[in-house]
Amino acid sequence: MSDFLDHPADTRPGEELDLTKLYPYLHEHFPDEAGSLQVRQYPSGHSNLTYWLQLGARELVLRRPPFGSKVKSAHDMSREFRVLSKLHAVYSPAPEVLRYCGDEAVLGAPFYVMRPIHGVILRQQLPSGLEFPPETARRLSESFIENLICLHRVDYEAAGLGDLGKPEGYLQRQVRGWTDRYFAAKTHDYPEAQKIATWMQEHMPVTTSTSLIHNDYKYDNLILHSRDITKIVGLLDWEMCTIGDPLTDLGTALAYWIDPADPEELQHLRWGPTTQPGSFTRAEIAQYYAQQTGCDTSEIAFYLTFARFKLAVIVQQIYYRYHQGLTADKRFASMPERVQLLVRASWDCAQTQHI
Repeated sequence: MSDFLDHPADTRPGEELDLTKLYPYLHEHFPDEAGSLQVRQYPSGHSNLTYWLQLGARELVLRRPPFGSKVKSAHDMSREFRVLSKLHAVYSPAPEVLRYCGDEAVLGAPFYVMRPIHGVILRQQLPSGLEFPPETARRLSESFIENLICLHRVDYEAAGLGDLGKPEGYLQRQVRGWTDRYFAAKTHDYPEAQKIATWMQEHMPVTTSTSLIHNDYKYDNLILHSRDITKIVGLLDWEMCTIGDPLTDLGTALAYWIDPADPEELQHLRWGPTTQPGSFTRAEIAQYYAQQTGCDTSEIAFYLTFARFKLAVIVQQIYYRYHQGLTADKRFASMPERVQLLVRASWDCAQTQHI
């Protein structure tokens, strides 16, 4: 399975790190590591940037905000570091962080370094040659939900994360906040967007429980064991972690999950091998979550509607940076098409109440 491990690649142009400043900083804080500094970049992801470092004999992973971003609240490195520094001890898939740097003189932005987690990451297309029979797909589907439930059962107060968010009124603030972000970053006219915003305000469920939530839970944020890909050994990208309604986390997972029977246009939104034979459907995910937790998921269509809208806003914000010339990453050029697909899918869910 070593051939299927996730590997870094060459750093993208315009996203290079200043090694003349980074090396002295790292050498000061890891003085036992002698030797040169090598840097490569993990090519996936569209928000915070992730780099692989080799400092002497030590491997490190560095996380920093994207270049050109002005949405400071979405890229709070100190907050992400604080969460992980407390969470790893009680939830092992969370990365172990080592050092936070708030001095922007080093890299032009705050960043932190952590221990690497080696394993397999599944993305839209399975790696060539990877065996993925139906029984593996089904067991991984179960592990996917069980791991999310494990996170939701973390005693965040005991972990020292009780001040991470404000559970009361969380859903209302989220709906209002993401609606405002959409219109602040708007570049194209999607008439469904205002309809969704109005519908969500009129159909807001009552929150019955709160938990620690990841807020970006999907296959390509999971690191799987190199010898058994049904076992989850890491969960990445904690920038949106907070305390709130756990059904928003489940809704986000469903928004990323594409069923084999979904229309062709939705197939382009798939973030993992969720259409492989043996995989759960969205309905089975919601049912399994309800069975394992006793949670009432009867209004899960609202949470899927909101999650698809939220993803549309995230993609729109990323495209806005490209539109404003703040990044030259050519992957962003076609993002308006993805925004339109997500907005339409969100509105369809609101109208049909079908997940």
